[in-house]
Order: sequence, then structure tokens, then C-alpha cells
Amino acid sequence: MNTSRTIADRELIKLKNIGLKIASRLNEIGVYSRTDLEQIGAAEAHKQIKRNYPDETLAVCYYLYSFEGAVTDTHWNDIPEKRKQALRQIISEGEQENDY
Repeated sequence: MNTSRTIADRELIKLKNIGLKIASRLNEIGVYSRTDLEQIGAAEAHKQIKRNYPDETLAVCYYLYSFEGAVTDTHWNDIPEKRKQALRQIISEGEQENDY
């Protein structure tokens, strides 16, 4: 077992909205702590994980909003609607850039 990954997973799962699966996927993109997540941002983390799993539907509440809530220490459902809309806009712009 990779001890460093286990420690990183534990640090992430201490954050609000982050479970083992999401922590593992964040590790895959180089996010191991709250600081890492703050630096990359919720939308970019979502985009990178989406690129790693293109055939999977990533529910925004489980990923995008969870990342935002982890950084702001807020349950994903309590994130203001205006912020949720802004986050969705950011990821939709990225999806349009990737369409050929």
C-alpha cells in the first residue's frame, strides 16, 4: 500500500464534502491538500478529473460543488446559487473550448 497516498487521502477526507473516492481522484490530478485544491480551484479540478474520466458523468454537486465547499468549509448544498452558476459557467466555457 502506498503510505503517502493514504496520508494524502486522509488529509483531503477531513475536508467538508470530500470522501475517499473524490480524494483519490483529486490525488490523481496532483491535489493532496486543501492548499492544493485552493490553488487549482474547484472548476479546474473538475475539468481535470473530467478529462481523466471522459465517459463518466460527473455530477456537479458531487464534484464541482464539493470542491468549492471543501475550500470554503461549506456543505455543497449551502453554496450560494450565484456562485454555483458562476462555477457552472466556468466549466461550460472549458467544454466549449474542447469541442471541435
